[in-house]
Amino acid sequence: MSRKRTQVAIIGAGPSGLLLGQLLHRAGIDAVIIERQSARYVSERIRAGVLEQTTTDLLIEAGVGDRMRREGLVHDGFSLCFSGARHRIDLRELTGGKLVTVYGQTEVTRDLMAARSAAGLETVYEAQAVNIADFEADRPRVEYSKDGVTHIIDCDFIAGCDGYHGVCRASVPSRSITTFERVYPFGWLGVLVDQPPVSHELIYANHERGFALCSMRSNTRSRYYVQCAADEQIDKWTDDAFWDELRMRLDPQAAEALKTGASIEKSIAPLRSFVAEPMRFGRLFLAGDAAHIVPPTGAKGLNLAFSDVRFLSRALIEWFTERSAAGIDHYSQTCLKRVWKASRFSWWFTSLMHRFPDEGGIKQKLQLAELEYLVGSRAASTTMAENYVGLPFDR
Repeated sequence: MSRKRTQVAIIGAGPSGLLLGQLLHRAGIDAVIIERQSARYVSERIRAGVLEQTTTDLLIEAGVGDRMRREGLVHDGFSLCFSGARHRIDLRELTGGKLVTVYGQTEVTRDLMAARSAAGLETVYEAQAVNIADFEADRPRVEYSKDGVTHIIDCDFIAGCDGYHGVCRASVPSRSITTFERVYPFGWLGVLVDQPPVSHELIYANHERGFALCSMRSNTRSRYYVQCAADEQIDKWTDDAFWDELRMRLDPQAAEALKTGASIEKSIAPLRSFVAEPMRFGRLFLAGDAAHIVPPTGAKGLNLAFSDVRFLSRALIEWFTERSAAGIDHYSQTCLKRVWKASRFSWWFTSLMHRFPDEGGIKQKLQLAELEYLVGSRAASTTMAENYVGLPFDR
């Protein structure tokens, strides 16, 4: 058995855990990251890629924003497509200059992994039987096994950045936590393809056959989605069937401009809204998907996780440098205010753009009426734009 000590044990080497580790390192705070998957698995996971202004600012603050600034695609608007036509939401004009950046989560993760490796910081990959203990007391610890050896890490705090299925939230006694959840009756069938995007900005489409999204990862790699049944079987979708379905859901100009090809990744993602309250349990803090899930409509998941990390890193730095508990005592309350606002926006946008199988024709009529009001009213467009680029941290 091996035993060591650190100030913060971070469970999960996804982007949230890696960013927290990076911010703590820059403040001189020691942290070990424990991850059950391999480094290769973590670095190759395909995820979202629309970053809010606050997220890009945080990555720059963490010292990992150089490649993002060189290669990221800065967008100052996006389009809503319905009734056969596209309508642009001008983010820059409606929000006083705020923007979003398209830069894949895979690339963010690789930048953070590279920074951690260059600094010689410890990340334990392929950790087995991870367990956390005594987090409601003053001496929490993490136990895991690797290569047949049991390891114990004593620490001051544990950061649960290990996702929806991770061990951290599951370790909290049921009497101490309340969860809220809605599972949507559909999923997203996504395809990644090495072809130029159909548009230089994202297109969100509301169509009688279902939702569609045209996104991208770069100027040469595109990401497309179509709404599908929750129990859809991916092996029933050939590439040709996907492209045919996507074309039918787009406006004529986009359908004509669409460049297709062999998919390099194809997957189906379920949609759910989920929030766990509170997000702090003694010396255990939940962050990101461990505490909340939002449907991907509007791309709030990664941005919301990084918001948690921002608050948590500042709270921990305040504790270690000033011995002040103000930040950690208010962590849950502060995060949840932002979590519920982002959850509301994601729920609203999802409800606006998708076909709900049991709600009939009236739902579609109401959606179209709201979309017409949305693009015809500056006040409504401003509300959407403000939420899309990310609300300020003080709101």
